[in-house]
Amino acid sequence: MYHQIAGRKLGRTSDHRVALLKNLVTSLILHDKIETTEAKAKELRRIAERMITLGKKGDLASIRRAARYVRTKEALGKLFKELGPRFQGRNGGYTRIIKYRTRKGDGASTALIEWVESTKTVSPEKKA
Repeated sequence: MYHQIAGRKLGRTSDHRVALLKNLVTSLILHDKIETTEAKAKELRRIAERMITLGKKGDLASIRRAARYVRTKEALGKLFKELGPRFQGRNGGYTRIIKYRTRKGDGASTALIEWVESTKTVSPEKKA
């Protein structure tokens, strides 16, 4: 049975999966939006929302906890100086996942993940 097992395996070993998610959350913080597969975006959302919560607290313990996931000092600074204060009045739901397209090479469904209160929002392509 598969009870009380959270998260997706994403076809990787546990070390590879952790490294992938750390890289994705760092990229999301730096670039405000990224394109990835739907499954990766849904897993990334869990970690990204935790990072914003830590960014809103802003104390030393939160900085150290966030530094475990965020790879660069530049991204860590942006998390605590820009993103944390931006979402101060919001109680959750910091990310938006937009289903985007089907990838040509392997047919994987991709999605855009971005911050909700982003300065630049992305609208998916309209079908005629």
